[in-house]
Amino acid sequence: MKKRILVTGGTGYIGSHTVVELQNSGYDVVIVDNLSNSRADVVDSIEQITGIRPAFEKVDCLDYEGLDNVFAKYPGIQGIIHFAASKAVGESVQKPLLYYRNNLVSLINILELMPKHNVKGIIFSSSCTVYGQPDKLPVTEDAPIKKAESPYGNTKQINEEIIRDTVASGSPIHAIMLRYFNPIGAHPTALIGELPNGVPQNLIPYLTQTAMGIREKLSVFGDDYDTPDGSCIRDYIYVVDLAKAHVIAMNRILEDKQKDKVEVFNVGTGRGVSVLELINKFEEATGVKLNYQITGRRAGDIVKVWADPAYANTELGWKAEATLEDTLRSAWKWQVHLREKGIM
Repeated sequence: MKKRILVTGGTGYIGSHTVVELQNSGYDVVIVDNLSNSRADVVDSIEQITGIRPAFEKVDCLDYEGLDNVFAKYPGIQGIIHFAASKAVGESVQKPLLYYRNNLVSLINILELMPKHNVKGIIFSSSCTVYGQPDKLPVTEDAPIKKAESPYGNTKQINEEIIRDTVASGSPIHAIMLRYFNPIGAHPTALIGELPNGVPQNLIPYLTQTAMGIREKLSVFGDDYDTPDGSCIRDYIYVVDLAKAHVIAMNRILEDKQKDKVEVFNVGTGRGVSVLELINKFEEATGVKLNYQITGRRAGDIVKVWADPAYANTELGWKAEATLEDTLRSAWKWQVHLREKGIM
């Protein structure tokens, strides 16, 4: 019998890539997604890549009863990977209550349902935003959690606390919190990738849509930061490398290899790349010129952050492998595929 995993937000960007890697690793996957920022046909694409069709239920994680019914319909779920959340920093500044409701209540529902249905472990999709603007770079897992720069970042901090407090209360749950840096790129088949509904809030889809002529120009938010070229610095990680980290983390929980019932790992490359450097790399890797302009700073943005991934490298046995150039080429290949299909 294959081990069964529930993936919330499984038709989303990181979720869909993780479902592919889970299925390739022999897991039986059930996806729950409300399709607020994804499309149902992603399930077809996952089936095309893996030869296996994951179960899919259109359910909102805020719907406790709906979620409860999913566990009843698919008995024997052993682990959950929880991606379902609102995730745009800028939007969270404008719509804080939406973010607090979506991101906190969905997790609370899941944590309440796990013991009821004998689910052993949860991988929580956290973020480097929990570190705020770090004092020291690169950032280790021991870096202090600072006041969040945005409601989005704050929901990640609070959710981490909710998980810790729930486990400390005696709940029979094991958890691994993966603090992602900036996931980019698309599956090498170009059958799945980042496709936000409406105007993209993340850099790479906006960049590729601009390169394709869908958007007029890309705005670079600020060139007067304390960085070598004045633009913000991030740690950009290939989404497939990130997806593989979830599979390794889930194996760790289910095989009783954890050192603590709650563990935290940074998932990044260990290299900081500025926005302007990224644009140059994209142009070099693809041969496509980009129309961009420097504009004012954006609320909630951190100046510079990149990971020290040594703990994940040694303890999980996971490492980011893709080059930045290959990752950017995969993002462009995905955009070209969308154009060929008449989607974007």
